[in-house]
Amino acid sequence: MDWGRQEAVVWRNRALALFDRVAVPVAVCDVYGGLLLANPAMAAECGTTPGRLRGRQVLELFRPLEEAQVERIAQALRLRHRSRYQVSVRWPAPDGTERLGELTADPVSDTADDTPTLLVMLRVLGERPQRDRPAARVTPAEARILALLAEGATTARAARETGLTTDGVTYHLRRLSARWGAANRTELVARAYASGVLAAGVWPPAPASPSAG
Repeated sequence: MDWGRQEAVVWRNRALALFDRVAVPVAVCDVYGGLLLANPAMAAECGTTPGRLRGRQVLELFRPLEEAQVERIAQALRLRHRSRYQVSVRWPAPDGTERLGELTADPVSDTADDTPTLLVMLRVLGERPQRDRPAARVTPAEARILALLAEGATTARAARETGLTTDGVTYHLRRLSARWGAANRTELVARAYASGVLAAGVWPPAPASPSAG
């Protein structure tokens, strides 16, 4: 084995050791979402071992809350865009509860012409509330804005749909972000699902009930 190859093997082994020890759930997928490699933290979220995740589809294990997000990402990957992509997801935890979080995928390859693999990280945001747990208190306008946001609406469209100004929509979003500690709109939507404000399993997104306000 020549020196260059030997050094590459050493660095690969170090990278894998670090990959396994990271406390954040991390995985490597092919461009179609097939799992190639997962660390123990990622496997623990699925109640299994890393080896048993190999070959599984990441979006079957972690179900998207917004199908429109997935379509936009698939289109971007077909066009070889090299952006960071985020998807709000839900999945059954080993203890039987349903968790909600955010998958972040970064395309990685040696050259721009190579088909990329996806470095995927999972951020756990919380658990879906039980049915007898009251939903978070939001106003009807806030619930409607959140539903439009989950559908992929812009601030301008949300303003048109709700009869507010764009500044009014922004004001409500800032209030919600501060109340829930959400760093961005993707997390805000995930929090809305986790809090029971938005109804699960329906499209287009809608408030869970008229009493959400």
